Amino acid sequence: MEKLAALKMYFGHDAFRPGQEPLIDALLQGRDALGVMPTGAGKSMCYQIPALMLEGTALVVSPLISLMKDQVAALIASMILIIVDETRKQATRI
Repeated sequence: MEKLAALKMYFGHDAFRPGQEPLIDALLQGRDALGVMPTGAGKSMCYQIPALMLEGTALVVSPLISLMKDQVAALIASMILIIVDETRKQATRI
């Protein structure tokens, strides 16, 4: 799947915001990348698109609780999240 197709399919956008595409390209090529962007510029998309396109599991660690809640809500809305409840030993696909 191409990155623009993933952007449209999972997030409903037709184009990347300024600065997103070079970061996504670097990650898809396996290179390290640092993106410094203002709030609301779409930094999350820069790791979500490669995570969806690359094989394997992606683990994202974010120190901001409010951002994590926002991202979980967006992923739930996109129906690409599986929640694992370790205490009940069950997984729920949303």
